Amino acid sequence: MSAPIHSDGHASLIVDDVDLLRAQQYDLLAVLLGRAPDARLLGALAGLKGGDSVLGREVAALGALAESATVKAVEREYFDLFIGVGRGELLPYASYYLTGFLNERPLARVRDDLASLGIERDEAMTEPEDHLAVLLDVMAGLAAGRFPAEAGAERAFFQRHLAPWAGRFFADLERARAAHVYRAVGALGRAFVEIEAAAFAMDA
Repeated sequence: MSAPIHSDGHASLIVDDVDLLRAQQYDLLAVLLGRAPDARLLGALAGLKGGDSVLGREVAALGALAESATVKAVEREYFDLFIGVGRGELLPYASYYLTGFLNERPLARVRDDLASLGIERDEAMTEPEDHLAVLLDVMAGLAAGRFPAEAGAERAFFQRHLAPWAGRFFADLERARAAHVYRAVGALGRAFVEIEAAAFAMDA
């Protein structure tokens, strides 16, 4: 799932380095949940080194697992986790996590807020807008200034559409039976969402 949405306005040109790093983290998680890594992406993941911070350690763990994985194995892992025969082990949709059903009120709320932000769905996108990869992509765009938005819009979008369930999803991904490389994706996503939630809470 690459660039599933786009803005009908002009992006902001002034973004600080911290927000660019945050946008990169959102982008990485969005890509990993949107499609199985190909050889190029898996190679990039294998090159991740991380650091001594909480996120740095999770990044290092992801890099180590990616380095020992094959494209075929990760493709199978992604299929078992998110597609499956009938359905995957996990359903990464806000509607499902918040109501137990697909295409429910949480999806309508996402669509309303995307319209308010002037963010349009790409016609080639097959997933509904409450798919976590799409929501992460929106957050990346807001953090990087790719989508014009009023002050506070990023925090509001996160608290409305990710905070209630994204951490739970990533924790489930860590524990999923089919997860191997994606167990590290779950740990990284959970840690990042926790850090973002704490930061947004401080800004309240």
